[in-house]
Amino acid sequence: MIVKSNRELKALYHELSGGDVFIGNLSLKYLKQTMLIDMLERDIHCLPSALAQVLNSSKVAQAFALKDWMLPHTREISRRSDLIEALNAYHQHGIGPVVTKQDGMHCGHGIRRWETMETLYSFMALDESAYPFVLQPFQEQFADVRCIIVGDYVEAYTRQNPHNFRVNITLGGTSSVYDLDAHQEAFCRVVMQRGKFPFAHLDLMVLENDKCYLSEIALNGGIKGAQIGREELDQKKMALLEKMAGLIA
Repeated sequence: MIVKSNRELKALYHELSGGDVFIGNLSLKYLKQTMLIDMLERDIHCLPSALAQVLNSSKVAQAFALKDWMLPHTREISRRSDLIEALNAYHQHGIGPVVTKQDGMHCGHGIRRWETMETLYSFMALDESAYPFVLQPFQEQFADVRCIIVGDYVEAYTRQNPHNFRVNITLGGTSSVYDLDAHQEAFCRVVMQRGKFPFAHLDLMVLENDKCYLSEIALNGGIKGAQIGREELDQKKMALLEKMAGLIA
């Protein structure tokens, strides 16, 4: 059996058995992880994968699982002791300004710059609700590149904002076409393979020395600045998932 919507999944959930396939991103917020684990245990296939869906919903989970591809010294911070350890390590490496990324916030709204780790720690002593979050050094100069990869379809564009270090187009940024080279595309596909993403919107930090790092990854993301339209992109994604489902069923 192949199930193609959340409504259909909810209606048939307890009838599913090993080998069945669910195509779609689970939208049941509070039951999502429970259902993904339950389906894995029952050998029900999820497309996109359960891992991709979990990583898609959490910047902190991405910093944990995909740290090897991110800016050096990127950390996931889930409690005060993590922050103290990070404060010691950052001071040891002479790292000054830092950036935090709040989990569950998008379009650049959850990104904050702090001039020192001590400033961040002092603030967090008064606001426990801000945990968990991603912590990384502030990078002054880099190209912010948004890549969209669905099967053989690949396109990329840069985002710039001279008035705000948050380059998101929704926050006033502009875009231009970017020529993604073979090394950068291979980098993206390795990240996708690790996270079991069948397709992805990836944000890359490309430094002046051409070093490439992952900022974040998503199953779906904004396409302002992209050449492809939303309808065509969604069709490509669904065609890829249906092809994968056909190979399983």
